[in-house]
Amino acid sequence: MSDSYKIRSTKIGNSAGFRLPAEFYREHPQFANASGWIQVLSPDTAIVKIIPESVDHEDEEDSLVMRLFLDFATAEALKNNSLQPYTTEMSKAAHKLIEGVELEDESLEDG
Repeated sequence: MSDSYKIRSTKIGNSAGFRLPAEFYREHPQFANASGWIQVLSPDTAIVKIIPESVDHEDEEDSLVMRLFLDFATAEALKNNSLQPYTTEMSKAAHKLIEGVELEDESLEDG
């Protein structure tokens, strides 16, 4: 998904903030009243993470652990500003590496 929205810096009370267009919240209502963080990647680039309030409290502990792991993995990946898109060529190379590999059915071993 690559929805893109223009934002504009604005004054909010005694602070500054970014104004998101109404269409952002119409198309993504889960982000209304959410919190998050912003990380500066370089002098002219930053990434914003918006964390919606969870309405499903099932598996909350697992979800928290997964979010913490993904936040850590994202921060580590962004440290050196060395992220690059996963290309078709990379996918072909990965498939070539595992070509002919057969996995054992683990469920047969457990039963």
